[in-house]
Amino acid sequence: HTFRDLLGFDKALEEAGDKLVVVDFTATWCGPCQSIAPFFKGLSENYQSVVFLKVDVDDAPDVASFCDIKCMPTFHFYKNQKKVGGSAGSLKETVSSS
Repeated sequence: HTFRDLLGFDKALEEAGDKLVVVDFTATWCGPCQSIAPFFKGLSENYQSVVFLKVDVDDAPDVASFCDIKCMPTFHFYKNQKKVGGSAGSLKETVSSS
């Protein structure tokens, strides 16, 4: 799912309930974002119990601002609508070290 506003983003977090939510903050002009996209898609296919969301920072600047996104790619992790972690840069390194 990709979101264009804060209302939709908040609703998605609410609908996820107690599932882990991984949010990819991305941009079409961001080379590293495009490089990680297939890996992110693969994770979403392999981990059905986890909710994977994408936020294009140019399409949803209010979400990017609310989440204090300074660089891309950035990944945030949520559970029960609360941020429980985050990583700026490579998701592969974050997943590998977990």
